[in-house]
Amino acid sequence: MKLTVVGCSGSFPSAESACSSYLVEADGFRLLLDMGNGALGELQRHCGLYDLDAIFLSHLHADHCIDMCAYFVARYYRHDGGRCDPLPVFGPEGTEHRLTTAYADTPTASSMSEVFDFHTVKPSTFDIGPFTVHTERVAHPVEAYGIRLEHEGKVLTYSGDTGVSPALDELARDADLFLCEAAFTHGKESIPDLHLNGREAGETATRAGARRLVLTHIPPWTDPQVNLVDAREVYDGPVELAVPRHTYEI
Repeated sequence: MKLTVVGCSGSFPSAESACSSYLVEADGFRLLLDMGNGALGELQRHCGLYDLDAIFLSHLHADHCIDMCAYFVARYYRHDGGRCDPLPVFGPEGTEHRLTTAYADTPTASSMSEVFDFHTVKPSTFDIGPFTVHTERVAHPVEAYGIRLEHEGKVLTYSGDTGVSPALDELARDADLFLCEAAFTHGKESIPDLHLNGREAGETATRAGARRLVLTHIPPWTDPQVNLVDAREVYDGPVELAVPRHTYEI
């Protein structure tokens, strides 16, 4: 698997990064995890506008899904040969309604489904292209899912947005790369079932036995270096900050 960080800012885009979006490739298949604010423009640095094979939305907060509205425009009003075929989109209950409402004026109530083939995510195991996928609901104010991708004996886990969660521990069990949110700062914010801080991300990686930790979804108002230090205090494996356009071979 190849992972490319398309965007990694939390809550809103920074001057350096779009919001959450991660491209995972294997066997020529391209799966996008989330498409937050600013992600669609940045995505085009890494693949063609119509080259995605599937999209997974961890949850329906704007910083993880709102550029799907812009992507609808690109697919619905395509100028070089007509409307695109429906692209598989995996998301929580109500994803189509959420995106239709956010767009506000689609031609018809079913226009989104003309270019997106919506699949409702629940805790389960299924296949997306060459990936074996396991999803579990994690701790967030809205319905939100972490995802575990397996391919040829390798494992990538993406936390989505979550507080401390036993489900996340299991998703990250023995992961080769654990892409984990760390939006809060240890000792500063303490809101249960919302976000992790750097220390909690490190503790999760330790409990799970993850082999590598990459911290992501850090908002512009949070000092990422503090979160990095906090994670390293409780996790002995390699840990780093997600950086836009960086790639990882898994």
